[in-house]
Amino acid sequence: MSDPMAEIRASFFVECEELLESLQDALIEMDEGAYDNETINVVFRAVHSIKGGAGAFGLDALVAFAHRYETVMDEVRSGKLQLSPDAVKHFFQCADFLSDHVRAAQAGDPPPQGAEEALCELESLMGMAPGGAVEEEEVSSDDFQPMGLSFDLDLGAADEVSETRIEVDFVPKAELFTSGNEPLHLFRALHELCPEMVATLDLDAIPPLDDLNPEIPYLSWNVVLTGDVNEMDIREVFDFVEDVSTLEIKQDNGVENSFLPFANDGAEASTDAVMDAEFMDAPSSPAPQPEPTAVMPAPVEATPVPERAAPKETEAGAAAAQAKHGNDPSPTVRVDLDRIDRLVNLVGELVINQAMLAQSVAEAGLPPNSAVMTGLEAFMMLTRDIQDSVMMIRAQPVKPLFQRMGRIVREASAAVGKDVRLKVEGETTEVDKTVIERLADPLTHMIRNSVDHGLETPDKRRAAGKPEEGVITLSAQHRSGRVVIEIEDDGAGINRPKVLAKAIEKGLVAPEAQLTDAEIDNLLFLPGFSTADQVSALSGRGVGMDVVRSSIQSLGGRITIHSEPGKGTIFSISLPLTLAVLDGMVVNVAGETLVVPLNAILETQTLTAEDLRKLGPTTNVIHVRGEFVPLYDLGAELGYRGAKSNYEGCIVLLTAQEDGRRNALIVDQIMEQRQVVIKGLQQAYGHIPGIAAATILGDGQIALILDPADLVQNATGHTRSDFALAG
Repeated sequence: MSDPMAEIRASFFVECEELLESLQDALIEMDEGAYDNETINVVFRAVHSIKGGAGAFGLDALVAFAHRYETVMDEVRSGKLQLSPDAVKHFFQCADFLSDHVRAAQAGDPPPQGAEEALCELESLMGMAPGGAVEEEEVSSDDFQPMGLSFDLDLGAADEVSETRIEVDFVPKAELFTSGNEPLHLFRALHELCPEMVATLDLDAIPPLDDLNPEIPYLSWNVVLTGDVNEMDIREVFDFVEDVSTLEIKQDNGVENSFLPFANDGAEASTDAVMDAEFMDAPSSPAPQPEPTAVMPAPVEATPVPERAAPKETEAGAAAAQAKHGNDPSPTVRVDLDRIDRLVNLVGELVINQAMLAQSVAEAGLPPNSAVMTGLEAFMMLTRDIQDSVMMIRAQPVKPLFQRMGRIVREASAAVGKDVRLKVEGETTEVDKTVIERLADPLTHMIRNSVDHGLETPDKRRAAGKPEEGVITLSAQHRSGRVVIEIEDDGAGINRPKVLAKAIEKGLVAPEAQLTDAEIDNLLFLPGFSTADQVSALSGRGVGMDVVRSSIQSLGGRITIHSEPGKGTIFSISLPLTLAVLDGMVVNVAGETLVVPLNAILETQTLTAEDLRKLGPTTNVIHVRGEFVPLYDLGAELGYRGAKSNYEGCIVLLTAQEDGRRNALIVDQIMEQRQVVIKGLQQAYGHIPGIAAATILGDGQIALILDPADLVQNATGHTRSDFALAG
């Protein structure tokens, strides 16, 4: 039997991830100059909510850190402290340590090192004493002058202010208990807020035992608070359960038997009823109160209350915040990832069985308009819809991954003494969850490389007429059925003479070699290659970019470089949207069945004598609408046969690479277009040049799935039979 508290604790940490995400979003807006109240309140509420939930689970270290962070932000939102770009950077640093605290609490590890020092630096920068206390001069009585309102009612001066009396009607819903909340904790918090508290339990709604439903709560409470208390403080106590209860707060305005009601959205009383109650003639004596059914004495000991947010702003402020930071998220269901993976595998088997069924029907020679063929077409459409839906379940936005890269930029820039800002674009682009998880390490390597090697020092940037602050742009977008992630910096670009000299020095390139700019750029991916003159905390050991390329290739992707001296460098990563299913063109080459991804194919063409052009003794190109496109014989490149003596009448697939270059692949026959299930080969065979994966066809045959870009990169380009004969 599962532990309910363990499930609630797990839900709390999932909610923490969402709160940390909203915290990072707000800090990014503040870093861009948005110091408005709504943005500041988002930061405060996120930290406040984490602190409240952590207190419920006794996570003292997390509570202590969040409390001091929250205290500083509270002083900011009250206007006592002013924000600055330097202060925002410290808030970012403390947010990173808050995230470390959450993960340490989740794993049961000790608190992270350095968090205390980061908080002290933030408090010192903001003019606060260590521990979150505001400096004495900032809280003197002269600093705060309450605004007085004169109504000139000639009521006479009162000798002393009368005590406030507030009445609270609290009706919990079933969701309050299923979410792990307990009314007793709320009453304890109210008692801590106001010792003069009387809670009355109402049992009138309890039905006879035969009609009682254990899933429905029938209890409600009436709480009367007398003393120095206000409605906003009371609402803060109930804010964690506001959506799962009905709450009505009535405050005594000083006139006998007259209350001002404050009802939440769940209150059953209508506005008309409230207005009628306000303007009704008050009786000369207080109306008799009903006999309380049961009285709950105020507890002596108070325990931490699950808090989630700060006191609510006005309706206008809340509306502005909602408009700025988006509407409430749609209802979600958290599902174990293993279940989704199993569903994906089942969909893959469904696709294979659908292909086998189609193969059997085709071999049976049934007419196209038969009931079986009609049903098969409907089955194929349904299979595709199911596959698309399952892929959407696995798809997740890259936003959490990109936010993690923000911390990498801050830490790396601090290590090398550079001022760097991360700019993020396309963070809502969705990618398969498996792809996102395996992208973290390659992106970390590339971000650090851009900070260390790509961006110049502040002095060199000033000399080049650039701002001292370097910018790294991390973007994601869908393009031609793939996701393209780019890391761009506005640095000095790749120093190609230095790269070539280092490669020659290390014996990676012959001294007399004549390399193009693209070939020199690709030297960065060679194992053991580094242009760093000395080993630093970030680079210099020759480990990094070769690992990046291997990681990207293991995902069925590829990485390219585009650099312009003096303006910067762009690393472009192209990845499949999913690692499960793809649309492919099934072709035959020298008797072998292969699959070419459909998103890589621009068009198909049958070659004529006018299309072919000789280029040297061993290669051919084809002329396509004013351009000469390299020709590659798949049969010869894959070793299935030698080059043909004549390519006239052959079928070619015109493909495109990420940089826009086109290539023509010769095949013997195009068989069909089909959706295929991807079966990885990396674990068993490692990286195979030109081969992305394998699949199982409808007849049970295993076919290789080609990677056209990788195939072209490793191809010889020999398409002349005289070379084959000479070789």
